[in-house]
Amino acid sequence: MRWLEVSKPWGLVVVLLLALGLSVEAGRSLGIVTGPVAVAQDEPAEEPAAAEEPAGKPQQSYLAWFFKALGIRYTIAFLALSFSFVAILVMNFLVCRRDSFVPRHLIDAFEAHLNEKRFQEAFDLAKNDESFLGQMLSSGMANLQAGYDKAMEAMAETAEDEGMKIEHRLSYISLIASISPLVGLLGTVDGMVASFQVIAISGATPKASDLAEGISMALITTLVGLVLAIPAILAFNLFKNRISRLTMEAGHAAGRLMGRFESMGKK
Repeated sequence: MRWLEVSKPWGLVVVLLLALGLSVEAGRSLGIVTGPVAVAQDEPAEEPAAAEEPAGKPQQSYLAWFFKALGIRYTIAFLALSFSFVAILVMNFLVCRRDSFVPRHLIDAFEAHLNEKRFQEAFDLAKNDESFLGQMLSSGMANLQAGYDKAMEAMAETAEDEGMKIEHRLSYISLIASISPLVGLLGTVDGMVASFQVIAISGATPKASDLAEGISMALITTLVGLVLAIPAILAFNLFKNRISRLTMEAGHAAGRLMGRFESMGKK
């Protein structure tokens, strides 16, 4: 220990370092954390605990939220409009077939009877046929005794009457196309009034969920109204154009067939 006497300060430092090393080794062997070195080397850092998810409300399905936003009144109104639209659409689709206006079998059979001079059979054939052309031909032949011009006038009146009936059935599609967005607009105003009522009644700042009920009604009713109105407008215009074309074809076919009686009268 003579070197400790020669330089006491350096000897004291050496003793302290040896004591610190011995204490660290003893702490490691006993499993005791003696400092940040032991934490970094021996024990792994603790993983942060997973944040506990707050228990929220059960999620609502989109369809349930959709009907809840509409409400019982607008749900019934839009369901009634939807079923009516489908029924009227199918009815007009059946009416607007070519066989309902200008059936080919009627033209061939009627012309065959005229060629064989069987006018009574031709009249019975046209009278028993419910097509647009059949009604025109039966009306024209029923007035042939009064002259060819009277027969043509009777056919024109029948065509106008039958066309009016078809247009009346078609107008219901236009009615649905007009009513649907108005019902949606009514729901929009109703929902906005409900939202502003919440703001007016609540003394403090209202909850977003309370305002969302009225806003949801306003938007969903507008959406459903437009979803009904757009196809109705499209179907109305398509059917209208087809009816006009088929009516013109029936008129040309009736005029051509009845023209046989005009040539017979001249002879």
